[in-house]
Amino acid sequence: MVILPAAYMPSVEYVARLLREECVIDLGENYVKRSERNRASILSANGVMQLTVHVENANRPRQPMRDVKIDYSKRWQHQHWVSILSAYKSSPYFDHYAHLLEPFYKREWRFLVDYNIEYTQTLLRLLGARVELPLSESYVMAGEGDIDLRPKQKGSTFVAEPYFQVFSGRMPFAENLSVLDLLLCEGPSAIDAVLKRCQL
Repeated sequence: MVILPAAYMPSVEYVARLLREECVIDLGENYVKRSERNRASILSANGVMQLTVHVENANRPRQPMRDVKIDYSKRWQHQHWVSILSAYKSSPYFDHYAHLLEPFYKREWRFLVDYNIEYTQTLLRLLGARVELPLSESYVMAGEGDIDLRPKQKGSTFVAEPYFQVFSGRMPFAENLSVLDLLLCEGPSAIDAVLKRCQL
């Protein structure tokens, strides 16, 4: 079994694991700063860009993920949407999906985990994936043979076959970005890339 955190705009690897392996998303874990729980990577004109959801009391130790509240005192939603527009407005499928993504940068969610889960469900639906997110409300103890992806990962054996990216003509392929990058560049065929062309 693969144990995953609830992620903001999850990576291609995260989605590949969800669709191809037995997984559980642990909502009972403690929040980890500067991780995929509130951070995602997209490809901008200047290279890979990190987008971070601001949260309240980010430095509080051993804060249950379920209790982490989103901080709207800074205009991170506006900044994220402007960054996504700038990076992907010329992508082949941006116009197809923008109206379904924009609400995540207009509406306010109280808790980070609810925002992450609803956004992930939307991205999976746009990919055409028919999967119920396997959620655990209580902390999941990793057993022998389990793959625990909750700690910060220093390196990964994940390999994605390159696909067309918006800035392919002037920079090398950037792998394992948010699945949003793959979706906006590949559209309906993105799910084939996740299911067939990724090596876990």
